[in-house]
Amino acid sequence: MPGTLEQLDLGVQIPYHFRCPISLELMRDPVTVRTGQTYDRSSIESWVATGNTTCPVTRAPLTDFTLIPNHTLRRLIQDWCVANRSFGIERIPTPKQPADPALVRSLLNQASSISNPSQSRLSALRRLRGLFRDSDKNRSVISSLNAREILIDIVFSGTGSESLELNHEALALLVMFPLTESECESVVSNGDRVAFLSHLLFHSSIEVRVNSAALIEIVVAGTRSPELRAQVSNVDEIFDGVIEIMKNPIASYPRALKIGVKALFALCLVKQARQKVVSAGAAEILIDRLPDFEKCDAERALATVELLCRVPEGCAAFAAHALTIPLLVKIILKISDRATEYAAGALFSLCSASEQSQRDAVAAGVLTQLLLLVQSDCTDRAKRKAQLLLKLLRDSWPEDSIGNSDDFACSEIVIPSY
Repeated sequence: MPGTLEQLDLGVQIPYHFRCPISLELMRDPVTVRTGQTYDRSSIESWVATGNTTCPVTRAPLTDFTLIPNHTLRRLIQDWCVANRSFGIERIPTPKQPADPALVRSLLNQASSISNPSQSRLSALRRLRGLFRDSDKNRSVISSLNAREILIDIVFSGTGSESLELNHEALALLVMFPLTESECESVVSNGDRVAFLSHLLFHSSIEVRVNSAALIEIVVAGTRSPELRAQVSNVDEIFDGVIEIMKNPIASYPRALKIGVKALFALCLVKQARQKVVSAGAAEILIDRLPDFEKCDAERALATVELLCRVPEGCAAFAAHALTIPLLVKIILKISDRATEYAAGALFSLCSASEQSQRDAVAAGVLTQLLLLVQSDCTDRAKRKAQLLLKLLRDSWPEDSIGNSDDFACSEIVIPSY
């Protein structure tokens, strides 16, 4: 909906008292502060969040930051929008009110109390999940009340038949939060907790499986200690479980592929785990599903491919797939600078390991792609990898292209240890 006067048809004017005094735009969620002044909720919250402690209009001190919804004004604005819809103005929706901290605290207590009936605890978790999805404000309120620690305890509490549904519901809510390093370590340092998540990767419900993979990704990526990360790689079932999730058709559960590749990348950050990732079938699934990824996920998938190509088993597995090299060559300069960099890095590793891969790359048209890359506005890292690969492939170039190769000074590049 047009929010500023300049964006509206010249035949209509926004009434002065419908505009927020801060943004000067039409208010969508008017709230009144202690001084009696009304502002749009997002504007006054931003004002306070930046450290201001006075009313923007009156400059009077705000000792109480309670925001009271101005329902009367909001209904008047909605009626005005409807009356002027011929000018292209859409009716503002009725905003959902932010969660009351007292209500959130009560729901967390209800969910965490083992003396409460299971259904009562489940009901509280589901309501919290709904509130969390409603708005950033709700997420902030829930996060501020020790919710993550409570949820971690519920996820890894008793595993009886009645507790499992609680575990799964708490897990679904927990993976919506960013966790602190200490919270991540509380999971990865506990063998029983890691084993439980590994077990959930094979649950009959795809949602439970994906949420388990999501938590594995969060805690591994959020842990700095190589020793603690390595503990996760000792559980072989995790790799098989994540690969199986990535095989799920996009049409049936789109989130599976996105979470699967995030988890796979996090696991590959552990050097000792890469051979196990390859053994679980990562090369085949990554190449087969590469066309299905959205931009950000494609970058992560290609970064994973590059990491796996740094181990001999990974190079062999990717080289054995007929589509690996043609796809990597095609991706150069197509998806993004990062994708190009990762594709060039993976090709360099593959071609360094095998003369057959060099011939396959040249046959797939890598020469033209690399020459375009080194002249493009791509990242310096991507260009450097392209130059290294050009020098490596020099002996495999067609004779009619060698004469032009000196234009790119590849002969001066010294290949570092990679």
